[in-house]
Amino acid sequence: MEKRDIDVLVLSDLHLGTFGCHAQEIVTYLKSVAPKVLVLNGDIIDIWQFKKHYFPAAHMQVIKQIFSLLSKGTKVYYITGNHDEALRRYTDLEMGGFTLTDKVVLELDGKKTWIFHGDIFDATTKGSAKIIAKLGGHGYDLLIMLNSAINWALKLMGKEKMSFSKKVKNSVKKAVSWIGNFEQTAAELAIQKKYDYVICGHIHQPQKRVVETKDGKVTYLNSGDWVENLTALEYNNNEWDIYHYNAEDFKNIDNKFDKKLPRLEVITNDIDMYINSLDLNGHAAFVKPLMNIV
Repeated sequence: MEKRDIDVLVLSDLHLGTFGCHAQEIVTYLKSVAPKVLVLNGDIIDIWQFKKHYFPAAHMQVIKQIFSLLSKGTKVYYITGNHDEALRRYTDLEMGGFTLTDKVVLELDGKKTWIFHGDIFDATTKGSAKIIAKLGGHGYDLLIMLNSAINWALKLMGKEKMSFSKKVKNSVKKAVSWIGNFEQTAAELAIQKKYDYVICGHIHQPQKRVVETKDGKVTYLNSGDWVENLTALEYNNNEWDIYHYNAEDFKNIDNKFDKKLPRLEVITNDIDMYINSLDLNGHAAFVKPLMNIV
């Protein structure tokens, strides 16, 4: 497969370890690109949901592909989100071309891009509300599983797929209003800080729009997610664009997944990823201490 060169690639909200994650599509996409910089903008590994003992080979393949890019010279920034907040204790860890952090500022062609996950604006990820949010996450998982079953049936009948969660969010005025407030708040803060672009994740709503206030203007972008929208942000030729995954673009590509990948074991709230068999060109020694949460 011929790879597309990309200056900067931003992915967020993969939610590895959940039933809704489109891991095979993520791997297919990552194999098709050659980014100079890869920004993983939060909620990459869904540590909130690890108790389910669910982390199939395709999800491990995503991690393997990320480290394959790293080994080939891609600079990788991992920005923590609320679902992988347990990694925040390692903030500002740097090893080779890998950096774990809570925000990134990139200067691209003379313009500054501010990238962070965005959960700081969400009160439901803080304090006692976080418990309710986690419970809601289980309900969301059930909705995704039901949606997948129905979409399988729709595909057999030759009909178009549908997204229950997207329909619910788009039909509830409160949710629509909250998304608008989220975007406006991020944009206004970026204007105050004199950034040209601000990029968030978190709300699973791919977006690109210019926000203007009396103090200036900024381009707000959101990388979306790989549960419902299957989107990313790509920077090339002095421009940010939203990428939408389309299976038709890869229908002639042979995607064989390594079924012998190591399994993930979960003991209480600890995560121990056994990746000794991954061919990461010497990066295995780095991955294990990073991914062990004790």
